[in-house]
Amino acid sequence: MDNMTQDLWQHYQTPLFLLTQALSCNFSFAVITAHNPASTLLSSSQNRLLDRQLLREIELLGCPYRALIGASPDLSHMEKSWAVFIDRNMALQLGKKFNQYAIYMVEKGEVSLVPCTLAGYNEVCLGRFNDYVRLVYELPDLVT
Repeated sequence: MDNMTQDLWQHYQTPLFLLTQALSCNFSFAVITAHNPASTLLSSSQNRLLDRQLLREIELLGCPYRALIGASPDLSHMEKSWAVFIDRNMALQLGKKFNQYAIYMVEKGEVSLVPCTLAGYNEVCLGRFNDYVRLVYELPDLVT
């Protein structure tokens, strides 16, 4: 495990989720992105293309979903993401398919950081999902 990856893993443990409406934590769901696979920063057009591909995959599952933004607490880094009401195995498959280091799982109102493609890292429970949520009037446009 190199220092850069360890630093990234630490950053993943302080997420901020921007939502336009509250999500019920009575159901389990995953927060998944297709942006910046393997933490490789891509252009906004490349990320939009990957996001459309992920949305297509989610729609094929026929499950409920909501758009959101996953961000760093200071909003210096933001990624379009999806709250997808699927089980953990399906969520991990999607995360791996889009070459994501990790996803977030929300179960019984608790959010956990779950590694997808990172070997040697363990799941980390972060606490109450709602403690990481900020409701916004509209989701920001993402530009890189």
